[in-house]
Amino acid sequence: MAYRTTALRLDRDQALRERILACALALVVEGGFAALTMQALADAAGVATGSLYRHFRNKGQLAAEVFALASQREVAALALILGSPGRPPERLAAGLRGFAARAWQSRQLAFALIAEPVEPEVDEQRLRYREAYAELFVELLDEGVAQGLFPPQPSHLVAACLVGAIAEALVGPLSPPARAAREAGYPAPSLEDVSQALVTFCLGAIGTKEPQP
Repeated sequence: MAYRTTALRLDRDQALRERILACALALVVEGGFAALTMQALADAAGVATGSLYRHFRNKGQLAAEVFALASQREVAALALILGSPGRPPERLAAGLRGFAARAWQSRQLAFALIAEPVEPEVDEQRLRYREAYAELFVELLDEGVAQGLFPPQPSHLVAACLVGAIAEALVGPLSPPARAAREAGYPAPSLEDVSQALVTFCLGAIGTKEPQP
């Protein structure tokens, strides 16, 4: 009986922890990591502030886990596109467009993941997930080289360059000032502008032609 009671409590604790993380992610989606305060999270999750510290030792650990939760979804979405059937150039172009589109659909979250000032624990996760994105590009680059569609190149270095180019191309249009300008009706790059620039630059950088529609 004691074992069953303990197992039930563990299940409840895990369910509560997952609910807290879901509420924390919702706060970041809405207002970035700046909106993720322990008091706001306690209110959103319907728990006492002290209860949060039973599951997360500090805000840095909490924010890092939220970052990992959101980033893993983006890595999985990109992996699905890059791993789909087809020639590597077309898959790379589709992956770039897909990544940009997902960022555009949740601009506050995308900016938070890419560039918002954060705790050191989140910066560590940011570096880790940049490497995860790069690994996906390494696989595609190696496949393209093996098929003679990309020229021989140091795939790990080139993949890191692609990840950097994507982040730099998106951070400006996704930034709070750019969003405010767009909402006020001022001219601003569109999703198609950014996507096309990424495709043209990245495929040119790896030495292949842009796929024709």
